[in-house]
Amino acid sequence: MSSLIADLLRQSGGTAVIDGGLATELERHGADLNDPLWSAKCLFSSPHLIRQVHLDYLENGADIIITASYQATIQGFKAKGYTDEESEAMLRRSVEIAREARELYYKGCSECCSGDGADGKILKQRPILIAASVGSYGAYLADGSEYSGDYGDAITKTTLKDFHRRRVQILADSGADLLAFETVPNKLEAEAYAQLLEEENIQIPAWFAFNSKDGVSVVSGDSLKECASIAESCKKVVAVGINCTPPRFIHDLIVLLKKVTTKPILIYPNSGETYDAELKEWVQNTGETDENFISYVTKWRELGASLVGGCCRTTPATIRKIYSVLSSRESAILGKECLPCVQKGGPMRK
Repeated sequence: MSSLIADLLRQSGGTAVIDGGLATELERHGADLNDPLWSAKCLFSSPHLIRQVHLDYLENGADIIITASYQATIQGFKAKGYTDEESEAMLRRSVEIAREARELYYKGCSECCSGDGADGKILKQRPILIAASVGSYGAYLADGSEYSGDYGDAITKTTLKDFHRRRVQILADSGADLLAFETVPNKLEAEAYAQLLEEENIQIPAWFAFNSKDGVSVVSGDSLKECASIAESCKKVVAVGINCTPPRFIHDLIVLLKKVTTKPILIYPNSGETYDAELKEWVQNTGETDENFISYVTKWRELGASLVGGCCRTTPATIRKIYSVLSSRESAILGKECLPCVQKGGPMRK
């Protein structure tokens, strides 16, 4: 399982690019996400927008795209009136949409040398992985508890395993390359995930990404080192890291991760803006500019991060800049991409 990420990193020069925020871009394209399902609402209301956002990220240098299943749960869909079968179908659809975007991207790459069109896209035949997103129990609650990790005493490890079990089975069998357990807010849920992967003998690899609000612990206050050690000891986990965390905390978190894991470290912070869980909106003018965000990237790589992208409120423009900063790829682009596409920008989307 570890060879999947190792192969990607080898072929991408030692670092790979994860995509950026999904909901931000869906809203920019006109989606209304004021719903407990958040971005997962678009799986039935506007799947074409999800496909478009995936494609935008690929055309700006992402090597890994994350499916629109973060807040997609069978329980959540059923609360909206869908049957079990319909709910499971929408989970599968999240992976199908990402696969469609990848195929469209490869089609654009193959057409590149015919000299069609121009608008500055990165069109490069390269390995592209699809990570099926598994959001935390707190994400399903839609009450902001994925940012606190406080589920109350009634929620046990068994509760969490039972909640996630069928969803994980479906996503693992839907054609994704790996599972992305994202915004993991506490040790209990990390333990539940690790046990679930083993109990269900999941056949694709996974990554664990924790979130922090202080640069020391995960958001619940649990030790990041203890949480990361759970991922380190699980053979089915091939990378561990941090997401949806302000960029200013990432340096110290990478240092902590390096003390307990030998696995590739992934980093995809949010923009640094503050999220108001009661109003369910981001507080304006509280985050980093793209320029400030990008200024951190080289240092993260030097510290040991090998997969880097963005989370909430980052955009394809952010990812394009990460792609440029992370690469010694800039010198490789002209050698590996078709020259007409570099000069003209590649084909227009049809």
